[in-house]
Amino acid sequence: MSETRNNPATPAFVLVRPQMGENIGASARAMWNFGLDRMRVVAPRDGWPNQAAVALASGAGRLLDNASLSPDLPASIEDCSFVFATTARPRDLTKPVFSPEEAMRAAAERISAGERVAVLFGPERAGLENEDIARANAIISVPVNPDFPSLNLAQCVLLVGYEWMRATGDVTPQAVEMSGTEWAENIEVEHLATHYEDRLEEMGFFFPAHKSQSMRMNLRNFWSRMPMTRADVQMLHGMMRQMVRWKTRGD
Repeated sequence: MSETRNNPATPAFVLVRPQMGENIGASARAMWNFGLDRMRVVAPRDGWPNQAAVALASGAGRLLDNASLSPDLPASIEDCSFVFATTARPRDLTKPVFSPEEAMRAAAERISAGERVAVLFGPERAGLENEDIARANAIISVPVNPDFPSLNLAQCVLLVGYEWMRATGDVTPQAVEMSGTEWAENIEVEHLATHYEDRLEEMGFFFPAHKSQSMRMNLRNFWSRMPMTRADVQMLHGMMRQMVRWKTRGD
């Protein structure tokens, strides 16, 4: 099995001594969710290949097919120029410590400059050993509940993969699904405001007279402050027309 090491457009995710095939498969699936396909597996406890990993990988099985297998950590990162080690626990080692977000931003910059970057993930039981972390250039510290710092392997892979996507992808912070309509133009909102103001005037809403002007201004401000689609405007026109019809029938 041979991961494509001559295409380092993304960081290599290195699973160090993973214990359960299911977690390897779930990690592959998490990686592929965010366009990461360079998996390296170091001394898996249950051997390799692993059918449990294949079962959990779902549509990301090709990552397992192309994953590289190494007997130890040094062999898995020998071609890398910068290595991050993930941990949620304090370590008695002097190293730069990155948040996941900043680490993947730095990884993207280094990869763009032609470097090969790897991220180490430790085994499920206790994470990476200090001996593993000593081989890394920097630490990724995952902010977790200090009373429960243990992260599932695939969860950690997913978290770092998400930050990679944020650092390199076209991620839209917020969007509105328009559902077949468009935002209302100012003239449409103006007509709506006039419609309501005219009907409310007929109903005697603007009372007493000395408060009429401020009430009208507040109503206009209400309409302009509200983001409305053309469908919203049409519905509100229809509501007012129906209320007027109902009042007329009642009379």
